[in-house]
Parts: sequence; C-alpha cells; structure tokens
Amino acid sequence: TSAVAKAAPLSTDDGRRRSDRQSTVYKSVEDDSYFQPKCRPWKEVYKDRFKIGINWKHGRYSTKIFRGHSNGVMCLQFDDHILATGSYDATIKIWDLETCEEIRTLKGHESGIRCLQFDDTKLISGSIDRTIKVWNWHTGDCLSTYTGHTGGVIGLHFDSALLASGSIDKTVKIWNFEDKSTFLLRGHADWVNAVRLDSASRTVVSASDDCTVKMWDLDTKQCIRTFEGHVGQVQQVLLMPAEFDFGTDEEDGSSSTASFQSQPAPILTVADPPSHDSFGSGFASNERQLPPRYMLTSALDSTIRLWETASGRCLHTYFGHLEGVWALAADTLRIVSGAEDRMVKVWDPKKGYERTFTGHAGPVTCIGLSDNKICTGSEDCETV
Repeated sequence: TSAVAKAAPLSTDDGRRRSDRQSTVYKSVEDDSYFQPKCRPWKEVYKDRFKIGINWKHGRYSTKIFRGHSNGVMCLQFDDHILATGSYDATIKIWDLETCEEIRTLKGHESGIRCLQFDDTKLISGSIDRTIKVWNWHTGDCLSTYTGHTGGVIGLHFDSALLASGSIDKTVKIWNFEDKSTFLLRGHADWVNAVRLDSASRTVVSASDDCTVKMWDLDTKQCIRTFEGHVGQVQQVLLMPAEFDFGTDEEDGSSSTASFQSQPAPILTVADPPSHDSFGSGFASNERQLPPRYMLTSALDSTIRLWETASGRCLHTYFGHLEGVWALAADTLRIVSGAEDRMVKVWDPKKGYERTFTGHAGPVTCIGLSDNKICTGSEDCETV
C-alpha cells in the first residue's frame, strides 16, 4: 500500500464497496513526548500561516507516499504526527507522518476495514466482519470487541462517551460507553455508509445507499428529518463547524430545494438562525442546544451538496467530479473531495470549484484535511 502526504502545505485523507491495495504511514516511537505539541514564537507561527495561505491559493505542494497495504485503503485519519489507515487487507497501519515509516500494524479483524477514528488514547475500527474493535494504538493491543450488527460495519463516529455505527444491515447503532447501553435506529432502506454524532445537541446524521440522509434525535430515538435530493447512493455526511458561515447573500442559482429537483432551481437566501421548533418536539425546551446549522454530503451522483439542517433545504450543489464522490472532508475555509474518477478536488464553499489534483491510479476512497495538509487513500493501495 502507498500513501502520499502533501507536505509543504498539503497532504491527503476516506471511501466504500471496494478492494485492491492502498497506502499508509508507520514508525515505532516509544517516547510519548514525541506526540506532545511544541510551543513556538508567535512571529514564527504567523509567518508559517502566511506561507501556507499563499500555497493553498496557488496550489503549491509537496507529496509523500505511504506504501505497505496489500489491498485498497478504505479509511484514514491523521494528526500532526501520526497517520492511521485501514485497508481491505484486514489491517490498520500507524505511520509516522514526517518520515513515512510504519510504526505498527494492528491485526485482529477477519475482513476488510471500512472505517476508523482515533484520539490520544484509543483507535476504534469497523469491519466487514461485522465487528467494532477498540485498540490501544500506542501498543497495538486490541482492548475490546463489540458485536451487534448483522452486517458489515462501514461507518462509525465517536464523540465524548457515545459511538455511532452504520452498517450493511441498514441500521444505525448507538453505543454508550458510560452506562453500556445500546439502541438501534431503523428507517433507512439500504446500507448506512456514514454517520456523524453531535453530542452537544444529542443528534446523529446518517447517509445511506437509499439516496437519503437522516437526522435522528438520540433522546426520542426518532428521525427528525429526511434530506432528499441526491439521485445516487449517499456516501458521506459531515456536520459543519459552528464557525462555518455560508453567508446571507443571494446564491447564484445553482442551489435547489431537496423537494423539487425537477423544477427550475430557485434563488435561495440563508434565513435567520433556526428556532427550536425546527427540530421537532424533542427540542421544545429552549435550553437544549440546536444541531449544527449546516451539513455537507457527497454521493455517487457525482455531486456534493450543502444543506441547511433546520429547513432541510439544499443551499448549494457542487458539480465537477466526473464519477461518484466517495470521500469528503471540510473545514471553515474549504471542502476537499475524492471520487471514482481518481481525482481530488478542492472547493471554496461559496465560490465552488478551485483546483484538481491527480496522481492516484485508482478511485479515491478516503480523504483527510488539516490547515496545511490533505491526505488521500485509494484503491491503488497508496495513501498520498
């Protein structure tokens, strides 16, 4: 497997029903101080930030490739020092982001790895073998294995003490690590490819092969809203950070409402901030925090869509990929996507398409984004 981290100001990072090869970064480090943040003079930081901004603007970057997987790379995550990749070869690899050396390989799943997430202490993975495993990624030890789905686990996300998982069995399962309780959310008519929790509002969103995205209330265990508009299987869903602002200006006409796809696209304006009434009876108390205002999705209809969660409106549709969009990441400044067409695209959320990067020899299945890097994984067994 190989992986490329676009250093100097860019490096690359997530995907779906596939097999092949892919790449990663790995090195063994015994001293935990290696992972601690370093303090730097503010002038030096400002200078670097300025350079990074210029590099993003002009598309200047360097690349690193991580090779080691024997089958397609299906999921990844990275931080300042470490890259974790999961593959259809049934392993997870931990890489040193700077040296591209493999630190260790996590083995235990019996089939391909479709999703993973890590923090300072643990890594959680989901597999086609229908299990979820919790790992100490520093040592490589598997701490626990969870069963409960009747189909492969192809999406997961943890936030605080809660874990959400999406499965081939068409359900979303919520796992509470504090009281050990679990429950299922049923409503999708096909595979659940991606999930995103928001513990502050106690909601979760799920993307499915039934071409819809659903938002669920974790207190009532009911679906709050179904977002319809994609005409292909929805592969990814992201809740945008609170700082993200799509603006209050009128849009360029490429926006559409999810309910009227066959009609001429109306010119939409972003309304006043949503009220608690917008999210149903579970939010009757004004003390309950509202879900994030904006949501981003990608699908096999080759598009990316930006939604307003309170109204269910599609505010903007991003066109540019030639084939289905498997991978999606975003922050307040940009959206990055990877697709079946083997391309990685960078988008300005308000202006649309900005730049295309090529290099993978297979579909781009997973993607990660930081302020100065993009990391991508592919069926070509490489991570860039």
